[in-house]
Amino acid sequence: MDESDPRLMSGEKIVFQTKKHWIAPLADSGTAILLLIAAFILAWLQTDQTAGVMGFVNRVLNLLEIAFVLFGIGSIIYNIISWRSAEYTLTTYRLLGQEGLLRRRETDSLLTSISDVRSKSSAVGRALGYGDVQILSASGDAGADKFTAVVKADDLKKRIVEQKIASGDSARAAAVVAPAQQPTAAPASSHADTVATLTGLAGLRDAGAISADEYEAKKAELLARI
Repeated sequence: MDESDPRLMSGEKIVFQTKKHWIAPLADSGTAILLLIAAFILAWLQTDQTAGVMGFVNRVLNLLEIAFVLFGIGSIIYNIISWRSAEYTLTTYRLLGQEGLLRRRETDSLLTSISDVRSKSSAVGRALGYGDVQILSASGDAGADKFTAVVKADDLKKRIVEQKIASGDSARAAAVVAPAQQPTAAPASSHADTVATLTGLAGLRDAGAISADEYEAKKAELLARI
């Protein structure tokens, strides 16, 4: 996914991207590997006889061997392609995820709807740099968005939290600065309200949420009303 992706909204930018770890197709191919081992055993059990009961048994074993090999190899190839196509993208507004091939699952979660993010890594996962990420929505549903074997899972969790905080700061700053851009705004109701507003604006200026010019403009407007 890049900045020209049609899924991006106007003004939306990519903040962080990651993928599934290479361990994912290996873990998903456990059954396929067992089938290939079973095919090898069936090939070893077959004899050279082609007639009689043993001939029939050998033909059955041969058909099973072929079926196990084809299904096993096909499953492994499918899991590899599915792994290569999985992607998780954090933008300034949303968390986007896509997994699977035939049964494709796509996630599109607004940052404002995410109430918590949890990551979990086993000892092997910490050593190899992968883990699971679980998204908890404001409704309390944590099962719908669970990403497994994600590369840099802890980093993804950290960036989601940071982006949510940044989005919240921007929203609060906009709520305070917006009235300063409207010359017809109602005057302050009292001197105490004006002092409280200036104190809040100073805090936002010191935190870097608004610029010094925006602070001075709002200060001048409020003082002119006293």
